[in-house]
Amino acid sequence: MIQENVSLKPFNTFGVEASARYFSEVNSVEELIETLKFSNAHSLPLLFIGGGSNILLTKDFEGLAIQLNQKGISEEIIDDNQVLVTAKVGENWHQFVMYCLDKNYGGLENLSLIPGNVGTSPMQNIGAYGTEIKDVFESCKVLNLETLEIEVFNLEQCKFGYRDSIFKQEGKGKYVILQVTFRLTRKDHKIDVEYGAIKSELENLGITNPTIQDVSKAVINIRQSKLPDPKVIGNAGSFFKNPTIALSQFETLKLKFENIPGYPNGDFVKVPAGWLIEQAGWKGKQIENVASHKLQALVIINATGNATGKEIFDFSTEIINSVKEKFGIELEREVNII
Repeated sequence: MIQENVSLKPFNTFGVEASARYFSEVNSVEELIETLKFSNAHSLPLLFIGGGSNILLTKDFEGLAIQLNQKGISEEIIDDNQVLVTAKVGENWHQFVMYCLDKNYGGLENLSLIPGNVGTSPMQNIGAYGTEIKDVFESCKVLNLETLEIEVFNLEQCKFGYRDSIFKQEGKGKYVILQVTFRLTRKDHKIDVEYGAIKSELENLGITNPTIQDVSKAVINIRQSKLPDPKVIGNAGSFFKNPTIALSQFETLKLKFENIPGYPNGDFVKVPAGWLIEQAGWKGKQIENVASHKLQALVIINATGNATGKEIFDFSTEIINSVKEKFGIELEREVNII
């Protein structure tokens, strides 16, 4: 069913007010195709909405917003140690991770409590604490928006990069993801506790030989301790990507900022954006309705609940300019700007 002039405030975790000229919630591929035929007939631009956790609406949308709500999880045992688990686009990401952990399927535990739905996970190649989607990705089923035919993309075809994929590059606006399949472990789990504060959190919990469930618990504790709940304070999680700079540039910066952290990878170094933002004086800083979170500078929040998308965007621009002036590094927004 196509609705007109619908508020998108309930459908974005920033909680900003913006409306869509047309809106439809779809629960099946058949409904989606019918909705797309309507948009094609009226030459409407499209906005696909999942969990709404990675978008910033800066204005009203003069097209058709489609809420992808298809649900369902299925499994295929491959062998003693491998299982393929498929989730449809509308499944909540964290609930899906918990489903897999309840079955003792390993591979997603470091990605616990990431907001959003399953369908957007390949678009961003979401990642946290040393794990990315590409590490466990098997394939995804998509709908070609031009032909309205279903296609399947494998790992290589998705062209995953850091918070990047074909769906953000040459495939942008050409496909909508319908379901994602992950290759997970059943018993010989690879436990990764080397990134971030996982190891120290496990020590706090008195755990020396962690299971995948223990790793998940540690990640959840860490995220809850420093990241605001979008249901309480409007936000979209990490607003910026961690920049990757040349090793030579990093070494030059190290001479001036001896405490600058970095994660080397060949001739390049990834620098934590949160550290850069904090050092530039933005942690906890508020301008009218918008602020950088007091515990994690990487997170921009709708501090009063009354911020507009434009206010949040302008606030992020000031952060970008400030960090560039101090460090010569230009931050890139991770959140999709609409």
